Amino acid sequence: MKLETERLILRPWEESDAETLYIFASDPEVGPAAGWPAHKSVEESRSIIKGVLSKNETYAIVPKKEGIAVGSISLMFVPSADLARNEKECELGYWIGKPFWGQGLVPEAARELLRHAFLDLNLERVWCGYYDGNVKSKRVQEKCGFKYMWTTEEVDVPQMNETRTGHVNCLTREEWLAMNNE
Repeated sequence: MKLETERLILRPWEESDAETLYIFASDPEVGPAAGWPAHKSVEESRSIIKGVLSKNETYAIVPKKEGIAVGSISLMFVPSADLARNEKECELGYWIGKPFWGQGLVPEAARELLRHAFLDLNLERVWCGYYDGNVKSKRVQEKCGFKYMWTTEEVDVPQMNETRTGHVNCLTREEWLAMNNE
């Protein structure tokens, strides 16, 4: 499935994206903030495309201007989501390569995925979280209308072999519909 916004195409990841994925995901300022280690090789990136990024409702963020995958956005469902509790809920996750920070591309992609979640998939609630200090992720959630729910100390971050403070936000279908006059 492919989704489109004014500036973006959201499409499934392809193995041919491995080199581009490596360029952006090898940056130590990108993955660790989201809870995963920087990629160490193109082969690792290819393996992650096959094993992680090939899941349903996971999309490459492709700016129309550049025509290459520069980030990822996904809706995660039970049982792989940390926050979703049932089949009417999901968790939103995202990241984008550093050269594309500050351009509003992730909020644009997130708004389209929220539209898809609430109107196409008929979900009731979308959860989203960020780790302490990840101000960019916090801002994306604020721009998209997520409401603060709780903070948890000592959240296990297994891929980074550490614990962090995590902040959880939520957006309901009713809140989204009211914001978008649907």
